[in-house]
Amino acid sequence: MTQRFKMLVFVVVLLLVAAGGVVAAWVQQDDAEPVTILGTWTGTQEERFETLLRGFGIPFRYQGTAAQREVLLSKVQSGDPPDIVIMPGIGELAEYADQSLLKPLDGLYRPEEYGAPWESTGSRSEPVYWVPVKADLKSIVWYREGNRPAADAPAPTMENWCLGMGDDGASGWPGTDWIEDLVLQRAGPDAYERWALGKGRGWESDQVRTAWEAWAGLLGQNREVAEHALLTDHRDTPDGSGLLFDAWGGCTLEHQGSFAPSFYKDDAEKAGLTDSAPLLPGGNRRDPAHEVTGDFAALFSTRPAAGELIRRLASREGQQKWAELAEVYSANRGVEPQKGRVKEAITRRLRTGTRCLDASDVMAPAVRDAFYEAVLLTVARAAAGDEDVGVPGLLADVQLVQDAQSRRSGDKKAVPKTVCSAE
Repeated sequence: MTQRFKMLVFVVVLLLVAAGGVVAAWVQQDDAEPVTILGTWTGTQEERFETLLRGFGIPFRYQGTAAQREVLLSKVQSGDPPDIVIMPGIGELAEYADQSLLKPLDGLYRPEEYGAPWESTGSRSEPVYWVPVKADLKSIVWYREGNRPAADAPAPTMENWCLGMGDDGASGWPGTDWIEDLVLQRAGPDAYERWALGKGRGWESDQVRTAWEAWAGLLGQNREVAEHALLTDHRDTPDGSGLLFDAWGGCTLEHQGSFAPSFYKDDAEKAGLTDSAPLLPGGNRRDPAHEVTGDFAALFSTRPAAGELIRRLASREGQQKWAELAEVYSANRGVEPQKGRVKEAITRRLRTGTRCLDASDVMAPAVRDAFYEAVLLTVARAAAGDEDVGVPGLLADVQLVQDAQSRRSGDKKAVPKTVCSAE
């Protein structure tokens, strides 16, 4: 080997070592990059969530926004999705999963700690793409201390109900909760599930039409209440006490989820809850089911740090810390219930009995948005004093969207298979 060749070999080796050092440095930098998380939690809940995450010891960067759908779509289209997204819309997550954009969570959490309906794949052999990291109960009604409605009383009139349709990114959803609950309590879980999953022509079924007409009938009792609902945010009032304690027009009841006390602020301890079924027109008074909802974590990234963060967040220990830190509820059955009569009652209903996932959360985004729009049109027509708000026509329009979605979707594997469960 000539001296010149030896020198050439030495230079090549140096370059390779240097390159190796560059690669090693790059890998180290990549490992140190924070895990990016996109969610809907802002304000106090965002602060508490970040406190929880800091305890995991994994660098992260959290972004909370009310316009989550638009922000996420923009990031995905630009090729820069977050590592983790946390959202209530299972139907939306299913679309990303069917585009092969979500990564399976197999091995990152223990499905048996959650069970149905939170696991909605229908089979343990199918990949799971989301896990609930926060749960909430619906099918309940809040009342002010001393104003508990009698179980055998007639269904309250519209003047009794506190109602606001406004929301930063999804106005109309409080009305979808009303209609979903009416379908569930009047027609039962089987009809509810078929409708939520888009089977048949559910929007034009008697079960959905009569439930919608019952709600429209309530709105039609008082134009002023309907108009106020159309112009009012479901959370905020001028004095910042929430709809129930602002009590505009003398309302005493609010059909709202277990997160409602966060709106009541200092008055939260003065609020009680009861099942909604006996208070709804035609509701099942003997064996009520409960609608439930969750915030589900999903993974866009294969980065080990992102998977590890989900593993810790979904674990029994992580969920216990989250529940205690933020006073939220968990679908993980290993988490100890929070103390207090109201909190224990919510936890019991979240984990036992017949529970059905929020129907609009399960629906594909296009169908869900059409649902919101039809709700707002119903309220607007009631506020205008229309004697006939045109329920059949509204439902026919949503059914058209559902039909188009079904043709486009075909046999999508990630679409939820079940919505309701009884334990």
